[in-house]
Amino acid sequence: MGHRKLASPRRGSAGVRPRKRAEEILPTPRNWPTMQLNEPKLLGFVGYKVGMTHIFMIDDKPTSPNYGKEVYVPVSVVETPPIIPLALRAYVMGPKGEPITLTEYWGEIPDDILKMLQERKISRLKLDKEKIKSNLDTINNKINDILNLRLLVATQPKLVPSIGKKKPEIVEVALGGGDIKAQLNYALSILGKQLPVKDVFKEGQLIDIIGVTKGKGFQGVVKRYGVVELPRWHKHRKGSRKVGARGFSISTPSYVPQPGQMGFHRRTEYNKRILKISDNADEINPKGGFVNYGIVKNTYLVIEGSIIGAKKRPLFLRYPIRPSWSPQSVPQITYVNKNSQQG
Repeated sequence: MGHRKLASPRRGSAGVRPRKRAEEILPTPRNWPTMQLNEPKLLGFVGYKVGMTHIFMIDDKPTSPNYGKEVYVPVSVVETPPIIPLALRAYVMGPKGEPITLTEYWGEIPDDILKMLQERKISRLKLDKEKIKSNLDTINNKINDILNLRLLVATQPKLVPSIGKKKPEIVEVALGGGDIKAQLNYALSILGKQLPVKDVFKEGQLIDIIGVTKGKGFQGVVKRYGVVELPRWHKHRKGSRKVGARGFSISTPSYVPQPGQMGFHRRTEYNKRILKISDNADEINPKGGFVNYGIVKNTYLVIEGSIIGAKKRPLFLRYPIRPSWSPQSVPQITYVNKNSQQG
């Protein structure tokens, strides 16, 4: 009597489910780090993916076998024009123990952003100056009850002609560092002003990148999950690029790869390192510009390794929520490749 095989390897990964389309093109963090900063700062920023190139740098990670040596590093470039803080939002503890909004204090809003917000019929923009002032008084009077403060900020895609977009994204960014009073004073000092990325991040530090991956449409199980294709010389009466046996429990299988949406998923990449922050775009731009993007014209970040998303896609950059190590120095870059290339 032949041996009966009772188990077989799982076909494809069951991770990161459900594999559905992202709800928005620029997702915002669901959680924020609780790290201690020396001074109040925004804990996030928004940039636009440019493309990839490579550099040579001196490896400064103490646990690396190449520590102190010159190494080749593939890098991604993210263009980060200044953002504009529009409003301050205060949160207090709700009746069920959940954070709820206490009130909002809106600063001076640029005309183009104001017009866009009014088109979205945001009623809070109809508040008069006396009402806005009273909101700030409410925040000051209940400063001891406030759990955290956050800023509503607007991006400036009009400064990035390559992406062909003028309407700004409005996102909520948490404040960190110092106590609530210090964060309040810092927030009031930057409302309505241009805030560059250098006031949020520094060279050498780790960040998390939250964004939407490249969309690949509706795909079958072979491409979507890596299911092995059935032999073409038998068992293919109804097709070979499909799932074969579904196991003993046909009615309620624990896991069955199925065709469906592939890509355009919300994902978070942890602990990506900023190797360089620069205003001099000539140091990074290829002669013909980046493929499928164009010329970088604003402040940019050079980030170690690849990052998610298609080119020109907005990405949310956040302080690391679970840092794997703490870089203590600014990376020493010895060479930056400026040849036009795919990537």
